[in-house]
Amino acid sequence: MDDHDFGALTAVRLDAYSRADQSEILGDGADPFGVSETGLTWLPKEEHFGVRSAAGRLVAHAGLLRLPTAIGGSATEVIGVGGVAVAPDLRGRGLARTVLTAALDHARTLGPRHALLFCRPPLVALYERLGWRELTGDVHVEQPDGPVVMPLRTMWTPLGTGPEAAPWPEGEVRLLSFPM
Repeated sequence: MDDHDFGALTAVRLDAYSRADQSEILGDGADPFGVSETGLTWLPKEEHFGVRSAAGRLVAHAGLLRLPTAIGGSATEVIGVGGVAVAPDLRGRGLARTVLTAALDHARTLGPRHALLFCRPPLVALYERLGWRELTGDVHVEQPDGPVVMPLRTMWTPLGTGPEAAPWPEGEVRLLSFPM
């Protein structure tokens, strides 16, 4: 088996996720997620899921973080999903679905009814194929100098299934922390 044998790859919970792990997936570029132009301050994720190739190389990642949020003026929590990465040479093989499925399966055990992520416009279609939906209104996030409108696209997915799948609540969305 080599790095490109994807017959039975599964995602696992990672004990830790470092800058070296990120570099293993995305390389050592200065802006691996293509979001430095936003000038935003981001939070690190607390829980991490990854996919390793048969050779042991980390080839995909997704991180989670519970976040305080206000929707329509009501306090709630969401699970923030971030740091989603698939090695460029291995994209198009279902690894994003694999790692996000594992992360969201875990997120469903944490209590909040929705997961939220931010992405660049070219990634919206990918997340839509994976069952995410785009929020169309402004989303405010905290930054060192106060709240700003998130310049990236905001996507959400329910964490319940079937009748447990809650629709996104109506009203203005404000992340009461830095984004994840």
